[in-house]
Amino acid sequence: MTPVELEQRLAQLPNQPGVYLMKDKTGRVIYVGKAVNLANRVRSYFNPGSSDTRAFVALLDRLLGSLETVVVSSEKEALLLENELIKKHRPRFNVQWRDDKAFLCLRLSNAHRFPRLEMVRRPKRDGARYFGPYASASSIRETVRVVNRFFQLRTCSDHVLESRKRPCLLHQIGRCPAPCVLPIAPEDYGRNVDAVALFLEGRSAPLLDTLRGSMRLAASKLEFEEAARLRDQVIAIERSVEKQAIATTESIDQDVFGLFREGDRITLYSLFVRGGRITGGQPHHFQSEFPDDELVTSFVNQYYADDAFVPKEVLLAGSPNEPEALAELLSERKGERVRVLVPERGDKTDLVKLASKNAERAFSERKRSRDEVEQTLERLKDRLHLTKLPHRMECFDISHFQGAALVGSQVSSVDTEPDPSRYRHYTLKTVVGNDDFASMHEVLSRRLKRGLDEGDLPDLIVIDGGKGQLASAWAAMRDLGVEGVDLVSLAKSRDLDSLAPDVQQDRSPERVFVVGRKDPIVLPQTSPELFALTRLRDEAHRFAITFQRKLNRKRGLSSALDEVPGVGAARRTALLRHFGSIKRLKEASIEELGEVDGIGPAVAERLHAFLHAPKFRAPETADDDAIRLASLDDADSQS
Repeated sequence: MTPVELEQRLAQLPNQPGVYLMKDKTGRVIYVGKAVNLANRVRSYFNPGSSDTRAFVALLDRLLGSLETVVVSSEKEALLLENELIKKHRPRFNVQWRDDKAFLCLRLSNAHRFPRLEMVRRPKRDGARYFGPYASASSIRETVRVVNRFFQLRTCSDHVLESRKRPCLLHQIGRCPAPCVLPIAPEDYGRNVDAVALFLEGRSAPLLDTLRGSMRLAASKLEFEEAARLRDQVIAIERSVEKQAIATTESIDQDVFGLFREGDRITLYSLFVRGGRITGGQPHHFQSEFPDDELVTSFVNQYYADDAFVPKEVLLAGSPNEPEALAELLSERKGERVRVLVPERGDKTDLVKLASKNAERAFSERKRSRDEVEQTLERLKDRLHLTKLPHRMECFDISHFQGAALVGSQVSSVDTEPDPSRYRHYTLKTVVGNDDFASMHEVLSRRLKRGLDEGDLPDLIVIDGGKGQLASAWAAMRDLGVEGVDLVSLAKSRDLDSLAPDVQQDRSPERVFVVGRKDPIVLPQTSPELFALTRLRDEAHRFAITFQRKLNRKRGLSSALDEVPGVGAARRTALLRHFGSIKRLKEASIEELGEVDGIGPAVAERLHAFLHAPKFRAPETADDDAIRLASLDDADSQS
């Protein structure tokens, strides 16, 4: 954009709230921002005396190709639109929360007469009660274990509950009242549900009073087994309460955000307070030149998107931009009033200080870890004679089943840590027969062609195999003219021949083959650099095998129904989507079969007769209850 064009564009900007998008000369969005007054905010980037010291601002005269604006009616709408556009365009200069993991929550719904407690990652506005979030799987498992042992809610799915004919093992060990088959009064079960809700909300005092009263009443009626069960509940709750730190005298849910930074490296720490007690926390690491107030606002806006759990209060460090608009937006997402506060005294200030202290500790730990990663990458570069540090590595593997069903896998790591967002599956299209070399050439060619088109190539490509696989991969790189990407192959350790049958077999070391070198490079077998390569190689192998098993299960499940008269592809898919496995399909009654879309009474009778005929034999994998809808879909197969 020339100075004249820029001046004309700035003169056209409206004095209204909205969002602006800065694009480079190729049309790619490089920055998304929001403003109460678009004209004033955007002009501030180009004022000679601007106090904005971010690096990209000084480069705008060279980078900026075009400028777009979207006018909205309020600051809240600007916040919402900014969040959507950041997620859509992934601008290189924006603060982005790249952690796609959703925290585990516990869901308790009263829609069923016998509710169950289940673990979920994404709360929904479905009328159910959600508890959490829990920062670790171990903490939520411990909570569920306590609930199952002392409050005895069912754990089975609704489908299993309705179809079970006899009590399960959990009933036999005294952890489920078996409402699936035994005459349990819903009001008795409901009292346990209410107790679980109080326990998970942290309201231990009223719960303990109720349980102690029930225990004394049961003892007075000489119902000693019931009194002992209630006593165990009281003890379990008291022990659980002892482990929780009291954070505030207010019995409300809060998220507290503390911040620590050194230059452009930042750690935000989210501290979870539930019912006045600290239940956990999680660090979030960034690298950005954003000022603290803008960074905190942008992060919190993204953090609570996509149906994330929103507490009643959000406590922030510093002075964030537009806290009122942020509070209004969070209130709308939660469906009730949410307060966004920057406390200056009292218990809430102590909470923010505690979160900031945790942010500093997490920053220090990550810094030490980062130094170790850099050392590992430096050694990899030196020992494998690479042209640059392999910050981003991708590994490829080819897998087959009895010489057929060839598939390929691509896994990725960033700074030696797995990056699942870049995992890919490949189904081979041009290779006939079991040809590992041709398969590797096809898979890598498809990956590199896409990478060249999108400007997305790794620093180092690792091939699972020896010289042959390496040569095929190198040929694919030469054919496409790929430059600036290092290539190695990693050959597995193998048994060495031994003439004495009673002598323990020796094994060769893991070997790395490099293009242009005749002999392999043997890294120290306990070194972190070899561990980084072998872990990536093993992950590629696991990913390929998992995909291949899914395809085999799909073929087995589908072929088992191919001979049923009147059941074609559409009905077969509907049946497997409904029941999930041949085992459950075979257990279904004629009436249950007839409830599936597209399956009438006549087809249901034929299908039931076929499944129970002596000649019918389900595939071996069909009895695995873990076979689900995922085995039908190839959505994760990308070419």
